[in-house]
Parts: sequence; C-alpha cells; structure tokens
Amino acid sequence: MMNKKQTESTKILTKKDRHHAALRYMFMGVNNFNYETQQGPAVVFSLNKALRKIYTNDDEYIASLNNHFEYFNTTTAMANIILGASLAIEEQDGARSIKSVQSLKTSLMGPFAGIGDTLIWVLLPTIMGSLAGYMALEGNPTGALMWLTFNIIFAFVKLKLWDLGYFSGVKLVTSLGEKLSIFTDAASVMGLTVVGALIATAVKVQTGITFKTGQVKLPLQSEILDKIMPGLLPVLLTIIVYKLIGSKKWSTTKIILLLIVVAMLGSFFEILQPS
Repeated sequence: MMNKKQTESTKILTKKDRHHAALRYMFMGVNNFNYETQQGPAVVFSLNKALRKIYTNDDEYIASLNNHFEYFNTTTAMANIILGASLAIEEQDGARSIKSVQSLKTSLMGPFAGIGDTLIWVLLPTIMGSLAGYMALEGNPTGALMWLTFNIIFAFVKLKLWDLGYFSGVKLVTSLGEKLSIFTDAASVMGLTVVGALIATAVKVQTGITFKTGQVKLPLQSEILDKIMPGLLPVLLTIIVYKLIGSKKWSTTKIILLLIVVAMLGSFFEILQPS
C-alpha cells in the first residue's frame, strides 16, 4: 500500500474527490440494501464518480463498476476504511487491481464488521444513548444536545476513517490488530458497566403489595425488598425483557405493548405502585 507522500506525487484523485465518495457512501450505505449483494449498489453509488476519473477507458470503468456491484456487507462506518483502501489500490494500479480489490473487500469486511458492530453499532449508541436518555428522564436537555453533538463529531470521524484506509489500508489489520482487540474488550467492559448501572437508576418498578396480619402491616417494597436488594424488581424486569427480545415469537413492539398492559393491570390491582 502506498504511503501519503507517494500518493501526493502520483495521485489522480483530490481530497475533494475522496471525501465526496465518502459522503455518498455515508448517505447511501444501507438505503439501497438488497438481499443478493447487500451493500454492493451503495459501494457503486459511492465510488462511481471517483472511478470515472481513474478509468478513462469505458471498458475498464465498466469492469470496475461490475466488480464493486459484487456482494459486500460490513458495518457502514468501518466500510469507509475498506473502500478508502480499495480506491487507493485502483488509483495506483488501475484495471490490473480489480481482482485484488475484490479479494481485499472480501477478506476485510468480516473482521471489520466484528469490530464495528461491537464498538460503533452497539457500545457507542448504548453508552451515549443511555446517558442522553437518563438526562432526558431527569428533565435535562443536555442529553439531547450531547447526542446531537456526538453524531456530528462522528460524521467527521467517518471521513477520517476513509482517509485512514486510503493512506494506510491493510496495514491496520496486521500492525494494529492486537491493539484493536484490546480496545474492543475495554469498551465492552465499559458498556456493560454503564448499562448495568442504568438498570437501577432508569428502570423504575415498585410493588404496592402489603402483608397484613391483625394490626400489623408489612409493605413488601419498603420493609423487605429495599432492605435486601433495592434494585431487585428492575433487574428481574430487565432479565425478562432481555429474554423476550431473544425469542423469535416476540418483537420489540409486542414487548412494549405487553409492558403497558402489565403496568396498567398492576396499577389497577395495586400490585404495582408509582416510583
């Protein structure tokens, strides 16, 4: 893979061309997704103008487009690295690189999806969304502004990922592979810690059941559960919902409707009480 100085002296594409391709992919990544080639059409939509500058010969241009129409599927943000590297290879070697580019995409889309799905698709939205949602529950608008700011910043990060792939490419997998794994593990621990803490603070479930024996009253929530484990009911509810999400018979919409019905019946029969 060529370095940055070599690219500057032999380049066909400008920084504007590269970022234009990146923005087109960021906009269309999964908007024309299909079950045959997955993100293939989005790749062609992203790269076609840049490839037209690289290939002045129509036959070579069409061959390159047909190659990029092949199956491709990975986390959209991580795809920026792969597509940036693919574009750099075709810019340097032309039509001779078409098969190499397809091999590169095929070999990297799986490992990069594992990293991207963990960090970008699951952990970052979970952590940032949970913090923003908790602030919203407390009536603090900072959460919404924080979420918006995060997404704006991340849009610039994705542009940098494209440049990273363009200038570094496959080197990331070999020289930084171990560091990426360590970072993924650390982020996973952080994400689990944040979500675990939010169960006790954001999930509100309290029972109104009171045991009565003669003149003695024993509220189940305040006198038993709060003294043993204050967050027991929120944890149990979270476990139940988690199990339902993993079931093929339950969709998220059905789960939400179930929770509404249970809350209404529980309140009516005084089994549940407002927190």
